[in-house]
Amino acid sequence: MEDFVPDSSPASRPVPREEDTGPEAPGPGGTAPEPDRAAQVPGTIQDAVRDDDPAAAFPGGRGKRLHPVTPWRRAWAPLAGLFAIFMQNPERLRAWVTALDLGWILLLVVLFLASAAAYGYLSWRVTRYLVTETELRIRTGLLFRRTAHLRLDRIQSIDVSRPLLARALGVAKLKMDVVGSGSNDELAFLGETEARDLRAELLARAAGIAPEAAPTAGEAPARELFRVETRTLALALALLGSGWGALLAVLVIPPLVWQFTSSAFAAVVVGLPMIAAVWQSSVGGFLTQYGWTVSESPDGLRLDHGLLQKDHATVPPGRVQSVRIVEPMLWRPRGWARLELEVAGAGNESGLLVPVASRQVCAALIGRILPQVDIDEAMASVRLAPRRARWAVPVWRRGFGHGVTDTVFVARRGRLRRVHTLVPHAKVQSVRMTQGPWEQRLRLADIHVDHGANGTATARLQDASYAAGEVSAQADRSRLGRRTAAPERWLTTGPPPAVPPADPS
Repeated sequence: MEDFVPDSSPASRPVPREEDTGPEAPGPGGTAPEPDRAAQVPGTIQDAVRDDDPAAAFPGGRGKRLHPVTPWRRAWAPLAGLFAIFMQNPERLRAWVTALDLGWILLLVVLFLASAAAYGYLSWRVTRYLVTETELRIRTGLLFRRTAHLRLDRIQSIDVSRPLLARALGVAKLKMDVVGSGSNDELAFLGETEARDLRAELLARAAGIAPEAAPTAGEAPARELFRVETRTLALALALLGSGWGALLAVLVIPPLVWQFTSSAFAAVVVGLPMIAAVWQSSVGGFLTQYGWTVSESPDGLRLDHGLLQKDHATVPPGRVQSVRIVEPMLWRPRGWARLELEVAGAGNESGLLVPVASRQVCAALIGRILPQVDIDEAMASVRLAPRRARWAVPVWRRGFGHGVTDTVFVARRGRLRRVHTLVPHAKVQSVRMTQGPWEQRLRLADIHVDHGANGTATARLQDASYAAGEVSAQADRSRLGRRTAAPERWLTTGPPPAVPPADPS
C-alpha cells in the first residue's frame, strides 16, 4: 500500500483551545473576566454545569435520552430474573402451573409482560446523557440512581457495536473506555447517525479541539492498511488445535458421563461449555472476525469487523502497554501470526489487533503503534533457558526464553503455541526476580516485568546470576525510556512504515 499522507483538511486538524491563543483582556480590577459558561453553541449538546455540585449534574431536566427502542432492551431484566427463579424450583413451577387453568395463566403472563414493559419504559425515562465542556455525564437507575462523570480528557477510546437486531432497527451502542476506570460505561442504544456524531465529538474534545469547534469537526479521516482475507481466516481457524481439541472432548466426555451416571442432565451440563468452546473457536470466531480491517486515522488504529454483529473499535495512541505475537504450531510453516495488545485502562483484558497476518504485516502494524520497535531484532535477541532447566520443566523448557533490545523487554513461552511478549521500556512499572525451592537448587530464577495495563510479562527459568543483573539493568532502561518517551497525544502522526500487502497464500 502507498505511504500514508495525513489529511490537511480543517476538519482533521486540531483547533487551538482558548488557553492556547493567549490570555483574555483583563476586566475591572485587573482580573480576567469569567467566561460565559451558560452560553450554548448552536447544534451542540453541551451544558454549563458546576462540577462540584452533584445536584446540578442534569439541571432543569437537561440531557438527551437514548433511542426509543431502548425500553424493550431493558424490559428483559425482570423476565430474566423470573426465569432464573423458576429454573431453581422446576417442581414447584410444574405444580403451580397444573393448579391453574389456561385463562389465569394467560392473564398472569399478560400482566407480567406489561410490568416488564413498564419497567423498561421507566428505566428509559430516567436515563439521560449530557456533554459538558469537561465531561460526559450518564445518569441511569430506576430504584438506585447512578451518575457517571467521564472526563473527556481521560477518554482513551470509544467503540461502536451494532448487533444484528440493532442493525435492522438502525441503532448502535457506544462503549467508552476511560483511563483509571475498572469498568466500561456505555450508551445503548442510540440512532446510528447520533452515535456516529457523538463519537466524533467526544474524540475531538479528547484530542484537545476547542469545545465550540468539536461538534462540527466530524470524524477524522482514515486509510485502510490491511484486511484479512476470508479464505485465510477460515483456514487459520481450521488449523487451530484448540478447536479440534474441544470437538474431541465433546465427542468423548459427555457420552462417558452419561454412561457412568445414567443421567442425560449431567451429560448436557458437562457438554454445554465444551460445545460453546467449539463454537467460539470455529464458526463463532469466523463470524466475529469476518472482514477484519485495520485502518489508520489521526486518533489511532481503527478496527472494523463482524459479519452478523458489526464492531468498530479504536486502538488509542500511546496507551498500548505490551504486544503479544502468537504463533500456533500449524501456522508457523505458513509464516502466520496474530497480534494481541494490552492497553492501559482495560484491566487484564487483551485486545486483538489482527487475528491472522504474515510476519511482515505484523511487523509493519507494530511499527504503527511502537515506531521504535524492530520485531526481527527483538526475536533475535531471545536466549533460551539454560540446559539445566530440563530438570525443572523436562519437555517444555525450550519454549522459555528472554531477550532485550534498546526499546523493549521480550519474554517467550510455549513450544506448540509460541508467544512472544514485548513490553516497551518506557511502559515498565516494576521489575522483580522470584525463585522457588527447586529453582534455587538449580540456580534458576524468573524475571517479572509489570506494565501499566495491570499485566505481567515473565521470562521463566533464566540463570540466577543473569536474572539478578537483568533486574538491575531493566530498572535503568525503564528510567531512561520514560525520560525519552514521546508524549501521549491524540491526533498526531509520524512517518509510518509501509504495510505490505496480504500474502495470497
